[in-house]
Amino acid sequence: MSSVDLHVHSNASDGTLSPTQVVNLAKEKGLSAIALTDHDTVKGIPEAVHAANQTGIELVPGIELSCMYEGCEIHILGLYINPNEADFAQAIEELAAVRARRNEEMLRRFNEGGFGITREELTAGNPDTVITRAHFARVLVEKGYASSMNQAFQKYLQYGGPYCMRKEKISPRRAMEILTKNHAFPSLAHIMQYKLGWSENEKLVSYLKDLGLKGLEIYHSSHNQGQIPRLTKLAKDYGLLPTGGSDFHGSNKPDIQIGIGRGNLNLPYTLLADIKKEMGR
Repeated sequence: MSSVDLHVHSNASDGTLSPTQVVNLAKEKGLSAIALTDHDTVKGIPEAVHAANQTGIELVPGIELSCMYEGCEIHILGLYINPNEADFAQAIEELAAVRARRNEEMLRRFNEGGFGITREELTAGNPDTVITRAHFARVLVEKGYASSMNQAFQKYLQYGGPYCMRKEKISPRRAMEILTKNHAFPSLAHIMQYKLGWSENEKLVSYLKDLGLKGLEIYHSSHNQGQIPRLTKLAKDYGLLPTGGSDFHGSNKPDIQIGIGRGNLNLPYTLLADIKKEMGR
């Protein structure tokens, strides 16, 4: 049975492998299709498409948008985006500008605090990457200020702390508008990470469904097997298609492997086939 991974990151955002390396790794692991869903950017997609054409892997162009819902950061995946559509491209450029302003302020605060971090260290040879907190965490570990990525996040990168101000975020309504106008397939990512409770989960899904949500990421590296039946029912109750992915980031999340997550994922191609059918592909 052919397997897929519909939530994968490259070094166009906070992954550590290039889009080509991600595609080649997917091929090596026997996957038939992956979705490249970098944070708030589509810069890795052309390279990934080229690599996919060379290897025979099916590449789903995607994105992961961050937004704020009632004080909680949530992520919405867009599958089968058209990265060249004018309004979409403008919206993504606006998101990149907001993130860039925040990163410059974080860099200033760290350097005023005596950490001596440079932009070149953050981008690690990929000047076009979308810098995230994970980039700062990696450099803090490399320079010996933290023993692990997790410690770097806990010690220096908590939102609202002295080095990491809360970033400007778009609303879920705006995120959904960006994706639906682009005729993408919007899916709510890793809902259990938000720790909202089941009644609030349903409230969130209902709200997003009214805005055009089409999928719910039921299968994810952070979801345990006991949660799957209830998530499946939630998706069915609201007419949403199940999606799933590892949330692979390379060595930035070393315990998560492409295709299998922490070892418990094995996502059939039928997940993707249903999405394609829904979209008339």
